[in-house]
Amino acid sequence: MTRSKMREHCFKLLFCADFHPAEEKEEQLIQYFEEPMEYDINTEGVEEIIHDVAMSGENAGQLKEKAEAVMGKIPELDLKINEVAEGWKTKRMGRAELTILRLALYEILFDEDVPEKVAINEAVELAKKYGGNEAPAFINGVLAKLV
Repeated sequence: MTRSKMREHCFKLLFCADFHPAEEKEEQLIQYFEEPMEYDINTEGVEEIIHDVAMSGENAGQLKEKAEAVMGKIPELDLKINEVAEGWKTKRMGRAELTILRLALYEILFDEDVPEKVAINEAVELAKKYGGNEAPAFINGVLAKLV
């Protein structure tokens, strides 16, 4: 599985888990892997897979490990985001944008295998796909202040 695809799965997993209380996070991690394949029609009218968690046990383990690591750092990540996001504290941010910021900042600060530039570029790509119209510029601006 590519790192980009793994990152997208991590984003989805973190995004879903953020809607539940902390004591249910472990259950949400397990449930993510039990969801069925899901399709949708894209803007060109072509059916595409939008959710498919078929992956090796090794990849599933790595994904779960990374998601748990990010979840464990959320208070620290949010503090850093709040320090630089002028007029946009984490409590006011959209959940997709906040999840993207948390994941990218985690990679920048704690994942030695991911260069800062890659973390930022991948976050902007996730924002284009899952965020609002202004999300890519917002994500890029916040992360640029953090590096």
